[in-house]
Amino acid sequence: MSEKFDVIVVGAGPAGSAAALVCARNGLNTLLIERGEYPGSKNVMGGVLFSKELRELVPEFWKEAPLERPVVDHRYMVLGKESAVNIGYKGMEWGEEPYNAFVVQRAKFDQWFAQKAVQAGALLINKTVVTECIVDKGKVVGVRTDRPDGDLYADVVVLADGVNSLLAQQLGFRKEHKPGDVALCVMECINLPKEKVNDRFNVKDNQGVAIEIFGEATKGNFGAGFLYTTNDGINIGVGTTVAAMVKDKLKPYDLLDELKSHPAIKPLIEGGESAEYLAHLIPEGGYRSVQKVVGNGAVVVGDAASLVNAINGEGSNMAMHSGQLAAKAIVQAKKRGDFSEAGLSSYRDALHDSFIMKDLEKYKDAPHTLESNPQYFKEYIPLVTKAVGKYFTVDGTTQRDKQKQIIKSFTEGKGTFKVLTDIYRVWKAVK
Repeated sequence: MSEKFDVIVVGAGPAGSAAALVCARNGLNTLLIERGEYPGSKNVMGGVLFSKELRELVPEFWKEAPLERPVVDHRYMVLGKESAVNIGYKGMEWGEEPYNAFVVQRAKFDQWFAQKAVQAGALLINKTVVTECIVDKGKVVGVRTDRPDGDLYADVVVLADGVNSLLAQQLGFRKEHKPGDVALCVMECINLPKEKVNDRFNVKDNQGVAIEIFGEATKGNFGAGFLYTTNDGINIGVGTTVAAMVKDKLKPYDLLDELKSHPAIKPLIEGGESAEYLAHLIPEGGYRSVQKVVGNGAVVVGDAASLVNAINGEGSNMAMHSGQLAAKAIVQAKKRGDFSEAGLSSYRDALHDSFIMKDLEKYKDAPHTLESNPQYFKEYIPLVTKAVGKYFTVDGTTQRDKQKQIIKSFTEGKGTFKVLTDIYRVWKAVK
């Protein structure tokens, strides 16, 4: 093993492997370090991978990657106590090349993606923990690992070490996440015969369904549940902020059990065999939680930089794109021989000019607004499910009287001004 690399990437998730792939393809001597037994062994994801950013890195990846079903049906479900309101879009064009999104299992997918970096020339070492960055005269010059004689050196270190990024904290690039900025997500993989999956979700073998679930799924807290169809089963999970779990004394696996037993969900998973449980933290603080991403000899990508759009449910695609942008900046820095913060600053500029930061900025007030105003999830969502139920119930009440009763249910005890203020506040946060 060479003692000095051009680039060391810490973390073989989507962001890290994307950075390693682009660096290696451009001839840089690249080391990719993974703390787990293999890439993906430490990860959990909702399961949907939007494909555009991966297509840029591996054209026609669907011909070789370990994928589940392409998503052709994307739904939103709002749960009441014993009811559900559904909206969504089903498009057959999503089931054709170049595809919009796939359900993936990270344990399989991350291994494949990391191997693409290896095939390009990167060196991958697993079961290795990076304990700290080595800093000399204010510049990151390498990493210290838990292996004997484990100091490794490089011109640039890419921090892709996940949501908590202890390395970014060590360098002073970021502070520890606030409990309201990070969600704890639990997921269960359930085996179910392919025929039952197809029948219950009205799809064919190579068609997938993604359902984002709100309301009772999180007991009225900011967050969401999800249900995704795999080739032979279902991934179901739920996540809410650590602050909400502490405040309401919620246990994540209790939330998952209650979601699975909801009358609108239970028939979809009935008869399935539990295969695996997973849990992971997800950064959901949005734009305001993104801190320093470039320093002397180091860049931060993916979850480590808090590049997750909780409103749109995007994360892995943002991780890949940030890894690609960081790698391009490193390649240019190599040509100039300048690995200072100024020499790597094109990554920060490209990131802010990309859809990643533009979308996060658009929703910059949404996470805080929804987290700090519990009435949206605890009061208005239940009212919405009741209002829809009342609207579709034929009981001799005139439609005009139903409308009056529905409006009264929203304003009763609050007043019209309060309701209009709440509507304006949330509209302003997501407009």
